[in-house]
Formats: sequence, structure tokens, C-alpha cells
Amino acid sequence: MEKIDPTTTDSWHALSRHYSEMKTVHMRSLFDADPERFSRFSLRFEDILVDFSKNIITDETLDLLLKLAEETELGDAIEKMFSGDRINETENRPVLHVALRNRSNVPIVVDGRDVMPRVNAVLEQMATFSRQVISGQWRGYSGKPVADIVNIGIGGSDLGPAMVTEALKPYAQPHIKVHFVSNVDGTHLTETLKTLSPETTLFLIASKTFTTQETMTNAHSARAWFLEHARDGRHIAKHFAAISTNEEKVVEFGIHRDNMFRFWDWVGGRYSLWSAIGLSIACAIGFENFIQLLEGAHAMDRHFRHTPFNRNIPVILALIGIWYNNFFGAQTE
Repeated sequence: MEKIDPTTTDSWHALSRHYSEMKTVHMRSLFDADPERFSRFSLRFEDILVDFSKNIITDETLDLLLKLAEETELGDAIEKMFSGDRINETENRPVLHVALRNRSNVPIVVDGRDVMPRVNAVLEQMATFSRQVISGQWRGYSGKPVADIVNIGIGGSDLGPAMVTEALKPYAQPHIKVHFVSNVDGTHLTETLKTLSPETTLFLIASKTFTTQETMTNAHSARAWFLEHARDGRHIAKHFAAISTNEEKVVEFGIHRDNMFRFWDWVGGRYSLWSAIGLSIACAIGFENFIQLLEGAHAMDRHFRHTPFNRNIPVILALIGIWYNNFFGAQTE
């Protein structure tokens, strides 16, 4: 993919000049001067309303930002991502979280191989597992069903699933509680386990390499707590599952390979909730609702890929982010 330095483009220089005029503008004056501002600076996508009228932008700002997108060939970059090109140049990898939620099942080819059969196979595995857990078919070593699920992971293996599970609490299964442990400080795990029963607790160990220090420290502590009560390593198979790419380490830990859920190196951490890392979500809200989550993301992916930039919600929000970060020097959004 051709590298284009955005700061060398005509639109960037024009934005710099435009910023000198906009930096002292007050929001109130923008609304006072334009009664139709809300309707012109808002977009709808299905039942979502995106209001970006309350930003320090004018028609000229948006026009210049859209020109920046064109000059930097954003459209080509979007197509390359969806086509499986290696747009992650640092690691020489594709960026294919969109394949994880590709509900149209259109082939996405990487190195001459369609990734969709593998994606769908993991989804089927997640469906079977989560349905067994929720229905009570999945039984612990004493014959009791799962009452608590503890997801152990850090970064994208924790934050995304925890956020979605919290946001979708109205859809939660009433008889199963999901907990998230990420802090390597043992207090976090200890406090979580204090009220749980080993007989009815299921651990999900989420680590791509299964060597991440923080995650594996907590995983080994959880295993020790469990075995202190279960007293038989064979019982681990009914109380531990892994989301990982490292089968050897997973089996070495004591987890049965049938309870290992795979994902791939083209899944970036911040997008991993759409992969098997989302198993905790599926167990929390039910697999059918997890599929609806994927459907919604896929609908937005199609909007992102096919909608002209002047009506493209992700593109416009990203461009406004550039406006604030690079010209106003904003540290947060």
C-alpha cells in the first residue's frame, strides 16, 4: 500500500490555515449563525442517530477533511483491508476483524485461502459450548451446572468482552454470572473467587500465546484454587477452557484440546471481542444474541465500505478526530 504523508497534502495545508480562523470560535456562535446546523451535521444509520453538530466544525472544515480522505486514498485503503491485504505493515499481517463478523459469508482470501470456513467452524464450536453451559448440560466434576464464569485475560482479551457484557446486561442469562479478572495483583482474583464455588465455576483463559505473564499468573492461581477443592487434575477439563492459538501450552496446562477455541494473528487485540475472545459474551447473553451483535457490526462494516464519505459515519468521526488531535492538540476524544 502506497504511503502518503497526510501533512504534505494540499488539504492539510488548507486545514492548517482554516484552523487559525476556527481556534477561537465558540460553539454557541455556530448554532446562532445556522438554525439548520443539527440537521446538516447529523446522520442516521438504521436506529442509530449520530450527532456531530456539537463540534467546532463548519461546512468548510468538513469539505477540507473529506478532501484529505481523498488525497490520502482512504477508499483504496478500505478496500485493501476488506480484501485481506497486509495493511498492518509493522507486523506484515492482514487486518481482518471484519471477517469475524462477515455474516454475508462472502469469501475473504488470505494467501490464496478463504478464511471464512475457519471463522464459521469456531463460531459453531462457540455455539455448542455456550448453549451447553447455559442449558445446564455442561456439568462440573460434582455433576452441578455452571453458575459462575470467570474470564481471565488482559487488554483486548478483557476490556472488550467486559464492556459488551456490561452494556448488554438486559440480555444476560439470570442463572449465570460472568466475572472478569485482569489485574496481576492477586487481590483481584482472590476477591472474585471468595464467593464462588469450585463445583459450579468455569474459567475461560484468554491468551493468544498462552504465555502472557499477567494472564497466566492468574490462570495458575485459579487452577491451584480449583484443585485445592477438586483434588484431581482430570476435573480441569470440565472447569477450564482456553481461547488461544497455542495448543501445546493449552494442553500442558491441563485443558482438553476440545475446549480450546482458536483465533488468528490477523485479529488485533482491540477488535478481538468479535472472535472466540467473545466466548464470555456468548455465555453471558446467549449465542443467538451474540450473533445479532455480529450482524450489527457487519451492517456497519457494509456502510463503512460502500457509503460515500460525506455520509459515511465511521469516516466522518475519524476525520473529526484528526481535526481535534492534529490541529487543536486534543489529548482525548
